[in-house]
Amino acid sequence: MSYQEELREHARIAILRMLEDAPKYTSNVSMMTDLLRRYGINYTRDQVVGQVHWLAEQGLVTLDEASPGFVVVTATVRGAEVAQGIVKMDGIQRPRPGV
Repeated sequence: MSYQEELREHARIAILRMLEDAPKYTSNVSMMTDLLRRYGINYTRDQVVGQVHWLAEQGLVTLDEASPGFVVVTATVRGAEVAQGIVKMDGIQRPRPGV
C-alpha cells in the first residue's frame, strides 16, 4: 500500500471518530480540516470534502450543503459502527482496540 493510500485510510477513520465524538454526531468540513491537521494529516479543505463525499457514497455519513462552500457532515449508524471498530470496511483504517 502506498503512503497516500495509507494516509487516506487514516483520514477516513479520523473523520468518523471525530463525528462519533461530536454533539449529534455532526461537524463541518472546516472544523474537521483543522482537527485532521492536529493529528498530522495535512489535508486541504478540498481533500477533506473529497473524503466526506467518499464516506457518503459508502453510506457512512450524510451531507448537508445548505450554503455554498459550507458542508455539514453527520455520521450514520453504520459510520459510528465503523468508527468503533464494530464493522470493518475496505478503504478505512480499522481503529486499534481501546483507542
